[in-house]
Amino acid sequence: MARISGVDLPRSKRMEVALTYIYGIGRPAARKILTGAGIDMNKKTDELTETEVQKIREILEKDHRVEGDLRREVSLSIKRLVDLGTYRGARHRKSLPVRGQRTHSNARTRKGPAVAIAGKKSVKTLK
Repeated sequence: MARISGVDLPRSKRMEVALTYIYGIGRPAARKILTGAGIDMNKKTDELTETEVQKIREILEKDHRVEGDLRREVSLSIKRLVDLGTYRGARHRKSLPVRGQRTHSNARTRKGPAVAIAGKKSVKTLK
């Protein structure tokens, strides 16, 4: 099993997909890394040699921010917005959508599960 940037890459997956398990690397970046290292995208993780893994590590260190550094940078950016008191920072603080999405009927991912309001009665229909 290949271990890159502190992440164990899954066995028997194509390298193009396996690299996306590293935080901060998507499919386009994975393709760019593999072409830079001269590795076939369809090669499986199990088939990698140690020199190929080393090439990938060097490219990541040189050109990309991944895992801990990237997570730290994102959290510091959010903390900066909150400290400045910007609108986006206030939305982060309240755990609401930041980019203008509606919240009346959606946004359950950000807001969490719906909570019933005490004392609210349902409307009864007459027949």
